[in-house]
Amino acid sequence: MRCPYCGSVDTQVKDSRPAEDSSCIRRRRVCPTCGGRFTTFERVQLREIIVVKKSGRRAPFDRDKLTRSVEIALRKRPVEADRVEQMISGIVRQLESLGEVEVESQRIGELVIEGLRSLDPVAYVRFASVYRDFREVRDFSAVIDELESGGDGAAFAPDADDPEKA
Repeated sequence: MRCPYCGSVDTQVKDSRPAEDSSCIRRRRVCPTCGGRFTTFERVQLREIIVVKKSGRRAPFDRDKLTRSVEIALRKRPVEADRVEQMISGIVRQLESLGEVEVESQRIGELVIEGLRSLDPVAYVRFASVYRDFREVRDFSAVIDELESGGDGAAFAPDADDPEKA
């Protein structure tokens, strides 16, 4: 780990313990070159995941990108950061437990929608509107009606018969 003060790569771990939520490891480090002390948070990655985009392009899975998209949907919503982190960690664990190296971006989107549905209904509608590429007001109405009725989300699935929605 590179020292944030002097850039030295020869840092030493002085203490290592699980973080409060056990989703990562908290390490206290010291740099023998400049004497600087700093903390790092490291996550265990069970396997490398490659995301297959709609275009067919492949890219490494980026937890930070997932976090940013969820945070955008949750902007100005009263949801505790711990609950958001638990949801994201759950999604990553589900992806890792699939046992596949390549995961379609659609699968990740569905996991996010499921998580947001139970976390915050407004964030759920926001994310669904971008993810499902809503183009008309009735798309929003369908999601809201489905949410209020407690349905399974089929009400706003893209229409296979409509080429603009597919």
